Amino acid sequence: MGVAGSKLEKALGDQFPEGERYFGLENFGNTCYCNSVLQALYFCVPFREQLLEYYASHKNGADAEDNLLTCLADLFTQINSQKKKTGVIAPKRFVQRLKKQNELFRSYMHQDAHEFLNFLLNELVDILEKEAQAAKKEAETSLPSEKAATGPKNPQSNGVKKEPLVTWVHKNFQGILTNETRCLRCETVTARDEAFLDLSLDIEQNSSITSCLKNFSSTETLNAEDKFFCDKCCSLQEAQKRMKIKKTPHILVIHLKRFKYIEKLGRYKKLSYRVVFPLELKLSNTVEDADSEYSLFAVVVHVGSGPNHGHYVSLVKSHNHWLFFDDENVEMIDESAVQTFFGSAQEYSSNTDHGYILFYESLGANKS
Repeated sequence: MGVAGSKLEKALGDQFPEGERYFGLENFGNTCYCNSVLQALYFCVPFREQLLEYYASHKNGADAEDNLLTCLADLFTQINSQKKKTGVIAPKRFVQRLKKQNELFRSYMHQDAHEFLNFLLNELVDILEKEAQAAKKEAETSLPSEKAATGPKNPQSNGVKKEPLVTWVHKNFQGILTNETRCLRCETVTARDEAFLDLSLDIEQNSSITSCLKNFSSTETLNAEDKFFCDKCCSLQEAQKRMKIKKTPHILVIHLKRFKYIEKLGRYKKLSYRVVFPLELKLSNTVEDADSEYSLFAVVVHVGSGPNHGHYVSLVKSHNHWLFFDDENVEMIDESAVQTFFGSAQEYSSNTDHGYILFYESLGANKS
């Protein structure tokens, strides 16, 4: 990568961003699914900053056991503190920990980048929640006299539901969907909220992210065998159901469902459909009708014609430059090249490089 690295430095020249590092990641046989997602997360700046901060405040706990969070924080710190501006790093410790933790990623088969991203974010949340609970327990046990004087402080003892902990992973990626069901007899609307860290969208040929989001929030009628039990009518009724975004996330991750199970074939097939993803996205299917604006900063691309083989690469926007990360190799690309990853308008095409996971950052005020 020496040549590629120096080529990248030459290409950026004086425009090389102060303090930024562009490092390729070594592939250990089949770990491109992991490398492509890690690059997208590294250039998710608010997430990276939180992770570096976490590492700085926890690095003295040398006796603490390794977990995916400490390994990821260590890897990001390693990249961030390199003397050279470009090069290659081997994420060996992180990959070993990942394989130890989840047998799904142990084999040498082709893995799914979205499954990995999902597993990683949920795992980071679990670790942070456990650490917060342990710290709380420690604080409570270290103040026994105060506790005895004021009585138990556990909110659950009064029958009040404990608020779930909001970690910095949640603050970056979590949004809230609301599932509204309206009874067509009494017009009562029942709403159920659910949190999400990413949105998985069904795709159609020659469509766009905006149309996929519209379909995601389209109204569905529940009738015949699918009738809805209305609590007010105390019976099964015809109803209309739709999903809307109640709280938009700071980082919106969109997963395009490119792998579909085809009943006739008895296996999964890759949909190479052309789905346009804009550099600037207006999110209009929100509960408040105000549009939320987002800017694209990373794309994980699946290269290959089928679900069980292929390769992953990523496109990343950093300081207004677009870069292409393919394991050890990093190069600059033109912004116009991003559209070559929308997909194929024809079913059989020689182009098999298709956008699979999209990362958008909110252009609104920094969300707390």
